[in-house]
Amino acid sequence: MDREHPTSAPMAEFLRAARSRLTPREAGLDDPGLGRRRVSGLRREELARLAGVSVDYYTRLEQGRSRSASAEVLDALATALHLDDAERSHLHTLARPRPVRRRRPRPQRVHPATWDLLDALQQACRPGFVLGRRLDVLAHNQLAGRLITDFRTLTAAERNQARFVFLDPHARELYRDWTRVAADTAAMLRLDAGRHPDDPTLGALVGDLSIHSEEFRRFWSDNKVHRRTTGTKDYHHPLVGDLTVTYQALTPADDPDQILFVYGTEPGSPSETSLRLLAQWSRAAADTGGVTAQAPGAHD
Repeated sequence: MDREHPTSAPMAEFLRAARSRLTPREAGLDDPGLGRRRVSGLRREELARLAGVSVDYYTRLEQGRSRSASAEVLDALATALHLDDAERSHLHTLARPRPVRRRRPRPQRVHPATWDLLDALQQACRPGFVLGRRLDVLAHNQLAGRLITDFRTLTAAERNQARFVFLDPHARELYRDWTRVAADTAAMLRLDAGRHPDDPTLGALVGDLSIHSEEFRRFWSDNKVHRRTTGTKDYHHPLVGDLTVTYQALTPADDPDQILFVYGTEPGSPSETSLRLLAQWSRAAADTGGVTAQAPGAHD
């Protein structure tokens, strides 16, 4: 009897989860038996038909008993499952696992040009911060530290966005829609896990969050992936109250595993006023001459 191959298990789990979330009506199927279904998602045979593959072949993929799928088949499955760009890329990544690395990954360093940009953002009253692998917080300017939290004051292990969101009580009060932020954070971490399946530190992080956060376990089991590009985020800050920021995610050319987040506000809005008040308080409270906040030590 064929057994699930360990390198196929993540793809199999992702396919099962994606199929279970897509209803027949969302997939464009006209099924007179919809009301008699025990589950809301697509059946295997329905997805196989939509993707143009045999039921037996798709079943082997979903059960982790096949380690081969062409790019054309993966694209057909992604289209049938209505996957977005991040989910489609994730499916291809899971289907082409990289060889296991025997060496520890190099510590991530923030390029001097990125530090200069963080400085410029500070002067322009814009929070900015850099996330690395595993959502480690590699750097932020002072305004981002005042808006979210000053990661410089935390231990090396705690300087991580996922740990902050799920384990720091302040995060639940800071984010006005904490549930959405938490779900997106888990999905971003899941995307990173697909790119770096052999990262023991990431595995330890997921294990620790699973032990200490019931919500993380639930979001992680959803097997969703998310890539932030642009959007808005709502805060309830203890000093300046409610504000909404826009964000843009940029990837530094020297390290594709880093993301630079740039925050802004609508000109003339109450949120802009609140952010400027926070910047004034930040300058008054600063005890050093620098405007950027670099966490001591590098992140592996």
